[in-house]
Amino acid sequence: MNNTQATLSDDPWAEIRPYQDEEVADVLTRLARDPELLDALTRFRLPRLARLMPRLSRTIASFAIRREVRDVSDISTFQHRIAGYMQRMIRNSTTDFRADGLEQLDSRTAYLFIGNHRDISLDPAFVNYALYLAGRDTVRIAIGDNLLQKPYVNDLMRLNKSFIVPRSARGKRAMLAAYQKLSAYIRHSITEDNHSIWMAQREGRAKDGIDQTDPAIIKMLTMARRGAERQAGTGDAIAELRLVPVSISYEYDPCDVQKARELHAVNASGNYEKSEFEDIRSIVAGITGQKGRVHLRFGTPLSADFDTPEAVAREIDRQVLAGYHLFPSHYLALEALGDAPHLLDMSEVTDADRARFQARLADVPEELRDWWLTQYANPVRNRATRE
Repeated sequence: MNNTQATLSDDPWAEIRPYQDEEVADVLTRLARDPELLDALTRFRLPRLARLMPRLSRTIASFAIRREVRDVSDISTFQHRIAGYMQRMIRNSTTDFRADGLEQLDSRTAYLFIGNHRDISLDPAFVNYALYLAGRDTVRIAIGDNLLQKPYVNDLMRLNKSFIVPRSARGKRAMLAAYQKLSAYIRHSITEDNHSIWMAQREGRAKDGIDQTDPAIIKMLTMARRGAERQAGTGDAIAELRLVPVSISYEYDPCDVQKARELHAVNASGNYEKSEFEDIRSIVAGITGQKGRVHLRFGTPLSADFDTPEAVAREIDRQVLAGYHLFPSHYLALEALGDAPHLLDMSEVTDADRARFQARLADVPEELRDWWLTQYANPVRNRATRE
């Protein structure tokens, strides 16, 4: 335990919350010395030098980190620095980014944004970017501890206002205690700190294109209020959190082939074993890969008119599907599968759209193509079932 952690030992959220301003300097110093981070950076940016002269390459990487963060002393400055990289990523990997609905939400009020989940890091990153462009404070981001196995990843994520969702606790009692703490932290962030939060509607990405909220997440969210006030109903607990569904739609998913491979493996053998650091590679692929157009829509806050977690989940699903933007890629995938011609709307599909779609499909291995197409076709089918 370092000195900063020791001084925060009486902080009930110390193990899960994002880092605070007074911790930034120590964390950045630690990152600039972390051998695994330095090796990862040099393998990515200086692969030949890293192979031939690893010690020199680490020294160069450490100097680059220290130079990049030399004037960073708080979380806000760190995130402003990230915003520059985010703008560059959007320029290089998207053709358009649009966000709707934020103007209907009070800029002075904290919300619990619950979104559909397609990309590990970019879903909340685009939410943050929309807030940043609107001059609003960014969100605290829920991230599973399964993604934080490397200390430097933990540090980077918590510098970027991520807090930890427990997925590795062993035993029912440990898991219950962990979720009670998580629920209390989320409630504290919204009602006491007036600081917005983003979290996914389910554990893990929707690899098949089917966006569906897990009622277990809603049950977790209500734990703190119902623990403090046993007579409080589900609706009261949710209304207090000012829960707002968020839809994000990518014209193309940079991880679509990998997702198709996983779906194919599960169908063929009943399970899929992730390789070491596969999630980290998915994060990198999501950030750097071509996404085409991206559309984000903020919904409306949920009222107290819900009696059960399942009813809350259904309303989130309704708003997510209603706000989900269907791109030409979705209709072209459904057309290629050929099983629901009555759902096709090709009015906005251009020859250029079709050419791009065919070029991407041509790069998909033959045995994965139906799984690849299904990811894009399912949002059209799901929208139809809700109308």
